[in-house]
Amino acid sequence: MTSWIGAKTRGAARLLLGAALALGAARAPAAQDAEAFEIVYLERAPAPRPVLSNLDPRPADLGLAGARLGVADNAAMGRFLGQSWRLSEFVVPPEGDFAAAARAALARGAPVIANAPAEDLLALADMPEAAGALIFNAAAREDALRRGACRANVLHTIPSRAMLADALAQFLVRKRWTRWFVIEGRGARDRAFADAMARAAAKFGARIVERREWPLDADIRRTASSEAPLLTQAPEHDVLILADEADDWDRYIPYNTFSPRPVAGTEGMEPVAWSRPVEAWGAAQLQSRFRDLAGRDMTSEDYAAWAAARAVGEAVTRLAAGRDPHDPRALRAHLLSGAFEMGGFKGRKLSFRPWNGQLRQPIPLTHPRALVAQAPIEGFLHRVTELDTLGYDQPEAGCAAFEDKGE
Repeated sequence: MTSWIGAKTRGAARLLLGAALALGAARAPAAQDAEAFEIVYLERAPAPRPVLSNLDPRPADLGLAGARLGVADNAAMGRFLGQSWRLSEFVVPPEGDFAAAARAALARGAPVIANAPAEDLLALADMPEAAGALIFNAAAREDALRRGACRANVLHTIPSRAMLADALAQFLVRKRWTRWFVIEGRGARDRAFADAMARAAAKFGARIVERREWPLDADIRRTASSEAPLLTQAPEHDVLILADEADDWDRYIPYNTFSPRPVAGTEGMEPVAWSRPVEAWGAAQLQSRFRDLAGRDMTSEDYAAWAAARAVGEAVTRLAAGRDPHDPRALRAHLLSGAFEMGGFKGRKLSFRPWNGQLRQPIPLTHPRALVAQAPIEGFLHRVTELDTLGYDQPEAGCAAFEDKGE
């Protein structure tokens, strides 16, 4: 017996949009005549880790709730077209057999939304069973997955670290806050985000006056007012940038700094794929529908999984005549073509970069109670689309797997 868990989506009916439900019910064909579509959700659940604060526990359905909402939205719109949609779920515990679950997921022959670390994502993409599959990366932010370690069968709906760092950099440069003091944690992900900020500084003309590793192992909750001022003394700077993706210590830094400076990065003003304060461009109704489903606020991982499911729904609906909407290869070709675009409640149409499979998307810059700005920031131009000022552009991506792979 394998250690992964599979289950059907539940409760999707209560998520249908009111107008679409009322009109679609009148027009939909009989259930037995509906054309059935499936999306597979595959997750490696992370191992629990000790944290200093339990104020923000990790939701058990992080990412999964977004996929459920996306499939429910597909079903709501599919009523007009005689479609039915289902989500098959494979959630692997930390010690479980991910390879067995991945093979079972791929055997469904449907697009796969993967919520897994980079190493598991690559193992999934490299399986013989994954040849010709369509996999969406909804969790791994590693830039290498969009560059030298890219895979032709993987598209990315979660922003890369380079995209997040570039979004923050554009805002800071536009404000003329160009002297940055960076403090990074000891983990590999923390260093990766700090590296992305260093690249963004060089790209947009800012300067890192000092880059320092967080030195403490002690419980800073009791000593923040005395320790943080000592640890944040640095050469003259305009903004303090924190790189603590593990969320170990960064929340204790604002208002405890040595100099009165704004805080950004993984705390303070954060670049994100999605956050509770995003309400413009129709986002408030998406937020509301997600809360009705999950009983909590939507996160970046939820948004990435939702976007993946909706991308499949849009591709199925718009696929050119003569192409099989059940064929992952046909869906991938359409997603990477210039003909594909989708709404994402961010004020601009979203599309996939044909050179590495990354979803182009604006990046909100938020603090816990408000949206500060949304990148790309006005004034940062690009010959194709300003969205490509965020992250690695085509000449620097170096993703050989995508050459001559589009439609």
